[in-house]
Amino acid sequence: MDLNQIFKTPNPIIGVVHLLPLPTSPRWGGSLRAVIDRAEQEATALASGGVNALIVENFFDAPFTSGRVDPAVVSAMTLIIGHLMNLVTLPVGINVLRNDAHSALAIASNVGAKFIRVNVLTGVMATDQGLIEGQAHQLLRYRRELGSDVKILADVLVKHARPLGSPNLTTAVQETIERGLADGVILSGWATGSPPNLEDLELATAAAKGTPVFIGSGANWENIPTLMQAADGVIVSSSLKRHGRIEQPIDPIRVSQFVEATRRSVSEKPAPKPVSSFTVH
Repeated sequence: MDLNQIFKTPNPIIGVVHLLPLPTSPRWGGSLRAVIDRAEQEATALASGGVNALIVENFFDAPFTSGRVDPAVVSAMTLIIGHLMNLVTLPVGINVLRNDAHSALAIASNVGAKFIRVNVLTGVMATDQGLIEGQAHQLLRYRRELGSDVKILADVLVKHARPLGSPNLTTAVQETIERGLADGVILSGWATGSPPNLEDLELATAAAKGTPVFIGSGANWENIPTLMQAADGVIVSSSLKRHGRIEQPIDPIRVSQFVEATRRSVSEKPAPKPVSSFTVH
């Protein structure tokens, strides 16, 4: 996955647009126009603050289904993302929660989005939605059927979940890439708003062997200088909201502060050591 080609930078900052409840969700408010207006405001705030890409999630549809979402959600997200792509020129990604990667890929392929996020691509995770099984086999074949080049960013040991069995992080990263064929991997903390620790990021980056590693949660302008020492990019949301509260809209000032802190940390990041060509016989 060539980050420069997609994001115009080797260290992308991806801002999240959390959609208000969509049709058929428990908290659906009855006005799709209100959802679109809020999404457009957040996309504009993120773009003006300097992020390199957006990812759109049906975040406020909770509680989520463990399987396919209702067709009304797919239709609404397609419509909304089309609006956003006409509003901003940034690359756009899609995450259909909790784990409807097929719908995300279908939407992305039809609207021209660049990537999707998949919470569980391989393995089995115990979640508040029940057991979620990765469907890499079906998803990768579906992408080929669509003739799509949409990239797949996959969570490893995703937040709000526990794996069945006891895979270590290195094995989980390797299997997500080598057996699940993920184009990039995402490492998060235990829950929304909690960051991964630096040691886990370092392990993940070593196991990924050049496949991009993204911070998936908990990044803010205070911890990003540390976290970015061991990651290629970051997906950020909670810390960009007004007062840092997840239900609030994006705060443009917080976006600018975060982008500035991230870019400064990247500019100070030591260059990777060259790989020796010396071979032991």
